[in-house]
Amino acid sequence: MPSEKRIILSTFGSFGDLHPYMALALELQARGHEPVIATMNYYREKVQNAGLKFAPVRPDFPQPKDQDPELISRLLDPRKGIKFLTEEIIFGSIRESYSDLLRIAEGADLLVTHPAAPAGPLVGYKTGIPWISSVLAPLSFFSAHDPPAPPFWHWTKRLRVLGPRAMRFFLDTTMSQYRAVSFNKFRDELGIPYYGNPTFEGQHSPALILAMFSPVFGPPQPDWPPQAKATGFCFYDGHHEHSMSHELVDFLNAGPAPIIFTLGSTAVWVARDFYAESIKAAQQLGHRAILLIGDERNRPTELPNGIIAVDYAPYQSLLPRASAIVHSGGVGTTSQALLAGAPTLIVPFAFDQFDNADHALRLGTSRTLYRNQYKAERVVRELNALITAANYSQRARDVSERLRQENGPATAANLIELQLFTREKSTEEPAYASGN
Repeated sequence: MPSEKRIILSTFGSFGDLHPYMALALELQARGHEPVIATMNYYREKVQNAGLKFAPVRPDFPQPKDQDPELISRLLDPRKGIKFLTEEIIFGSIRESYSDLLRIAEGADLLVTHPAAPAGPLVGYKTGIPWISSVLAPLSFFSAHDPPAPPFWHWTKRLRVLGPRAMRFFLDTTMSQYRAVSFNKFRDELGIPYYGNPTFEGQHSPALILAMFSPVFGPPQPDWPPQAKATGFCFYDGHHEHSMSHELVDFLNAGPAPIIFTLGSTAVWVARDFYAESIKAAQQLGHRAILLIGDERNRPTELPNGIIAVDYAPYQSLLPRASAIVHSGGVGTTSQALLAGAPTLIVPFAFDQFDNADHALRLGTSRTLYRNQYKAERVVRELNALITAANYSQRARDVSERLRQENGPATAANLIELQLFTREKSTEEPAYASGN
């Protein structure tokens, strides 16, 4: 196999949807390949500053200072957010996404697709370009053996006691409500036969699925597609982009390990009273605290002694210094918190955050507090249980140690190279001996 391959990594979403592909791209680049991150133009500078090639794919979102709070609120609505994201934003832009990606993928050796980037499978089926899919969290498999925890109908978790057969019926019935009408109309126009619902089974490549999370977090299940391979989390910290400020380093060194409160890169735009209640909880506990506010609009007007607010800090440098971590449950933050080895309180807002919280809960490293329950008195009780009970801290350290033995980017890159090599071998002309 020639050493260099042009590999398109198509993704869409928040930092949690971008960072794993940047980590994989850096690994592929180190092996002599030419990876290209194909995603929203919003991330151009971030990707290029990491030394990676970038290609824009619509739809796009505005810069943080121009974010529409109403748009983010609709996206993060627990009941209607998923439908709004898929039907209006993703499927509503499928023609533009397909056109962009089709141009980018021309002449490429491989396409790697993300669950929320359905133009990728269309390009794969239409052009015949080798493509593999990926998922970032267990939710994407909709397993009856590991039933998802939806961002609504929390009572459905109780149905697990009925067993996989009943759960399969329930999941299939629920998924049948998402018909992807506009997407299927466009697929028909392209002349591509039906290959499944793009939100569910249709997102998966028949050749290979990279499950880019740790089997510690989401163990493989009997009803996963047989071509799914767990790689481990693909951690990208971006420490070259931002380092911890001197003020933050001095704060960390000046006293006991603090509680860290963060809402990742999406929920931070609809924080509302999250940071105010967090300050009250930290004060009542008598603990120092760090607020990762993400944007100056979230900065509290007054901060008590022992509490500091910063816009951003690299997780892999900061989170291991925490006594506990409070976050919204995006898979990126969840994985980094597990790696840090600190107990966590997860406050899910939308999407896969509820399911990620459930997996962390079952690991014994975390507790869950729903958004409408996030009041200081309740936060104090939850955090007190996490910090004072030794089993949470010990289990968090055990999981961290297991994650540190994995290398997600290297495992994923090995599977990609094997896929490329296997395809090359299968397309080689057979060699025939001359003569008799």
